Parts: sequence; structure tokens; C-alpha cells
Amino acid sequence: KDTIFTYVYAVLHDPVYRETYALNLKREFPRIPFYPDFARWSAWGQALMDMHIGYEDVAPWPVERVETPNPKRAEGTSPKPILKSLPDQGIVRIDEDTQITGIPLEAWDYRLGNRSAIDWVLDQHKEKTPRDPTIREKFNTYRFADYKESMIALLAKVVRVSVDTVAITQAMRGLDRTGWEVEG
Repeated sequence: KDTIFTYVYAVLHDPVYRETYALNLKREFPRIPFYPDFARWSAWGQALMDMHIGYEDVAPWPVERVETPNPKRAEGTSPKPILKSLPDQGIVRIDEDTQITGIPLEAWDYRLGNRSAIDWVLDQHKEKTPRDPTIREKFNTYRFADYKESMIALLAKVVRVSVDTVAITQAMRGLDRTGWEVEG
């Protein structure tokens, strides 16, 4: 049962499958084809699941942190959060002082819905003001500066998961599929 589950997980990450059945996947439950070499697909699915579930335990990608402190900022104040990704340059701007470089372009190819996993992490760490005045007054205690270091560590791990996931999905895409009869 577990092997079938990992096989299905791999097939659902197959870029050729996702492109071929894009319209069907939006409207109905996916139909899973039986590909040749079940063991390879199951191994890919297991590798993907291990990364996606255990993302906190993967080795972080060796990103470079560049600090350029603003000498005009008042002492004891935190830099203003920016949390913006620049995929073409392989950079993530964390705040006015800090940016992360050395992120490969393919890291932005792994998507969670309509955005990259990197952009998803950045969005989750943005400071947001609740609309309700009572909630805003009593519970709006999140400050990005308090979580900056843990977010940077998480970002390096998400880059590793993204790059490794893209490597697996590119291997899937590169398979010679001549003679495959896809039945779903």
C-alpha cells in the first residue's frame, strides 16, 4: 500500500502528466496511469515525500548572506522588512540590511499552487495588520525582526527542497516515453 501511495505521489508530480491532463485535473479527480518501471516511480515518490514532509531536516542550500547595515538608522531599531524575491538575479531581499544570494534559478521552478515555494515562505512571514480593531489591539504581536533568523534558515532548506524536487521532476520529463500506453 505504501509503495502504491509513493508511486501515485510521483505521478502527480510528473510534469508531462500535469501538462497532458491539466484541464482534467482542474475539473475532476486525477486518473492515475500505470507507467512502466513502477519501482523507479515509487522511489521518486518516496524521495519527494521524504523531502516535502521532512523539509525541516534537509541540509540547507549554501546561500550567501549579504549584510549592508544602514548607518542612518536609529540605534536599537530594526530594519524595515522587504521580503521580496528577485528570481532573475538569484536574490531574496529580506530587509533593508540583509539579502540572500546564491539561489539557483531552478529553485523558483518548484511551485506551490501559483507561486514558488520561496515566495510562499516570504509571504507567510510578512507583517499583516488584522482588520478587526479588537484583534489588532490585543493580538497583533507579530514582528518580523523576532523571526528573521529562523526564516532565513527555513529559506535555505526550502531552496534545497525546491532544487532537489526540480531535479527529480526534470528526470521524469526526460524519460523516453515512446511505446507507453497511458491508461488511467
